Amino acid sequence: MKPLATLPPRAALVTTALLLAALTTVLALTVLCGGYFSDPVGLFGRYAVGWALFAVALLALRRVPPRRVARLIVAGAVAVTVTGLLGPPRTSTDSYRYAWDGRVQSAGVSPYDHPPQDPALVRLRDPWLFPTGAACQGPDLARIPPTDGERHCTRINRPTVQTIYPPVAEAYFLAVDQLSPADARYKPLQIGAALISLAVTGMILVILRRRGDDLRKAAYWAWCPAVPLEAVNNAHIDVLGVLLAVAGLGLVASRALTRRAAGGVLIGAAIATKLMPAVVLPGALSGVRRVRDAAAVLLPAAAFTLLSYVPYVLLSHGSVFGYLGGYVDEEGYDDPSSGSRYSLLRLVLPDSWAFPVLLVVIAAVSLYVMWRGDPRRPWSGALLVTGWSFLLLTPGYSWYALLLIALVALDGRWEWLGVPLAGAAVYVLAPTLHFQPSLSNIAYGAAAVLVLVMSGARRRAAAETVSDPATASQR
Repeated sequence: MKPLATLPPRAALVTTALLLAALTTVLALTVLCGGYFSDPVGLFGRYAVGWALFAVALLALRRVPPRRVARLIVAGAVAVTVTGLLGPPRTSTDSYRYAWDGRVQSAGVSPYDHPPQDPALVRLRDPWLFPTGAACQGPDLARIPPTDGERHCTRINRPTVQTIYPPVAEAYFLAVDQLSPADARYKPLQIGAALISLAVTGMILVILRRRGDDLRKAAYWAWCPAVPLEAVNNAHIDVLGVLLAVAGLGLVASRALTRRAAGGVLIGAAIATKLMPAVVLPGALSGVRRVRDAAAVLLPAAAFTLLSYVPYVLLSHGSVFGYLGGYVDEEGYDDPSSGSRYSLLRLVLPDSWAFPVLLVVIAAVSLYVMWRGDPRRPWSGALLVTGWSFLLLTPGYSWYALLLIALVALDGRWEWLGVPLAGAAVYVLAPTLHFQPSLSNIAYGAAAVLVLVMSGARRRAAAETVSDPATASQR
């Protein structure tokens, strides 16, 4: 086989299509065979093969004629996305909480007021989410106090605590519940996530086309194995936050204050979906020199985030933040000595220094982005802040990186894709291999090395271009 870099355009098109077919097949097997509890090593093995095929397909795509690129990306996105619909959630039970929160709201009850196991909500339980008796088998089921002497359990994780999801997410759960048949189970959430994922692909293509940028970058999101598995199969609400953040950054790139304000509203909606998209705000302020330009983004974002909570404040009898504080404690973000948080920082610093140093580094990166960033490319700064936040926080949940993948698709710095792959390795393998801190160091350390090496290579290439543009143009 000829090296991909020398393939003729027609051969490159055929090769890319064949690689996409292989990628789709591997992703289908990943969803259909085994799972997080039954075969985590095999699951990650198939996942890794999918990432390898994804990388080779991206290389082949470089030789595809430009007029064919958009259609090929969309066709590949549809094929890859559909694989996530082939089975129930494989590695996460979060979507069961989404289904429950939607059902609770449809009954006129605030999702922030009662944990799922509260006897006050027994009337809303069904055998799917709340099995009983012999059906209470399996490591993914949580025991709950019986109400009638029989064994009771639930598919919902952390059934003893209230929800943590912000109001836009809760409104989405309610909408899905209202539009779904009574016996639809998890499938409506997967279908909704698939449609949102494809909308992200479309939004990225629109932004790239308007800027006259290379449409091939959209494949970083459209074909990435993490998208069908985390956004679609597991139906993580993060994908809605990604869509809103991408659309918001696309509008913020405009010089018109009204468009920037609309972008701020969308970023606020993204924050009110999963909180994490707040990391794109420094990018949204890239190169801003005037107070009114910053206010045009920040004020609408803050206003929408705050106002979105008002209906739930009026409906709820308790805090609308639910279990959010407890979740932060549980995940070890307030105690660096526990778990694998801040693992790279803790390799070289005392545990007690990890969090303060993280704040200083992220603040410095944010200030650099806001002072030196390109206002026409706010996603570039957002990628820098988001990427370094992940490398320093070393989160254990792989779906958090969906936002990072979308930013890579807008910006094109593919080296940051090592971060979501590292997160997947830690999430899937660490509980089985019983060395989570070490695995986190290895996985995220390799991702950090890749970023540093490629960043250095890009700087050298840019310096050569400036010093000798004639030579650079011949490459």
